[in-house]
Amino acid sequence: MHGGGWVNEIVEPHWQLIARIARETGQRVVVPVYPLIPFGSARAVRDGVIALIRAELDSGVQVKLAGDSSGGEIALSAALALRDAGTVLPATVLLSPGLDLTWQNPEIEAVQPSDPWLARLGGRVLADEWRAGDALEDPAVSPLFGDMRGLGPLTIVTGARDVLNPDAHVLRRKARAQGVPVSWHEGRGQLHVFALLPTWAGDQGARVIVSSLN
Repeated sequence: MHGGGWVNEIVEPHWQLIARIARETGQRVVVPVYPLIPFGSARAVRDGVIALIRAELDSGVQVKLAGDSSGGEIALSAALALRDAGTVLPATVLLSPGLDLTWQNPEIEAVQPSDPWLARLGGRVLADEWRAGDALEDPAVSPLFGDMRGLGPLTIVTGARDVLNPDAHVLRRKARAQGVPVSWHEGRGQLHVFALLPTWAGDQGARVIVSSLN
């Protein structure tokens, strides 16, 4: 699931990572083109992704799930809903995921001055559009509010200079406390979705993602 703040389509760095995943794992990669604001909403897109996953499972293949940024929100909310319905995925990989669309984590303020990309004010505007009438605390909108018990293994890749990083820490603690295996990878001094960037650190982040899906 590609990121883009629920308003931007997939871009070239996404395709480069997708190609790398396919090349280095030998796996088929399915990339949903989902409706964005104002045409898409959290619950409708989540349910569309679930339908796609069920179609893949019904064809007899194993499904792993990955997403970055806003796509990470969609991926985790889908994984939680599938778990509730009795389907546990063997891997969910999250790169700089959006997790809590209330933006209420007080630690965001400490990170904000070092993040040149994202900000709480704009994030709240997008969140209000994306929820489309659902409560911000609904796991379909903010998966951090979901019960993690029984979820399959998580891989979390996050940059320390990302305002979404504090919520990633909360997810790590919550998931581990509820018995979910978590592979944690934090890039010191790194930005939002740094694994998509053409840097040494970006390459290391991409390696983690490929390894997790392998």
